[in-house]
Amino acid sequence: MTSTPPRDEPVFRSGGQADGKVAAVLAWGLYILSIPSANVLVLVGLIVAYAGRGSATGVALEHLNAQIRLFWSVFWWTVACWLAIAVSAVASVVLIGIPFLFFFLLVWFLISVWFTVKSVFGLINLLGERAP
Repeated sequence: MTSTPPRDEPVFRSGGQADGKVAAVLAWGLYILSIPSANVLVLVGLIVAYAGRGSATGVALEHLNAQIRLFWSVFWWTVACWLAIAVSAVASVVLIGIPFLFFFLLVWFLISVWFTVKSVFGLINLLGERAP
């Protein structure tokens, strides 16, 4: 009797050079779609990054960790920006906060654009790296 699995079942192996690379590419791709999806796919990308970290090795693991760090840094900047938007919206009742409201909305948009651009560069960097 042979020890090969039946043809209808996939063979799962770990420890290869590409372990975690699919998860890293998928997470970067979901991060890139943050603006069109109103940041919903960023949360999915974060879940993929956390899930893929367990089996990732080498460069892919570094990228998954970078994605998680990027998410949390942008998350806290976004929270701060939304607090400023809320304060400006309340102050706009007196007409003083209207310029601040527009300023902080612009800052929030620029944070989203920065996140997307950084994700594009991360994906390009990941796809450009070769395993030894």
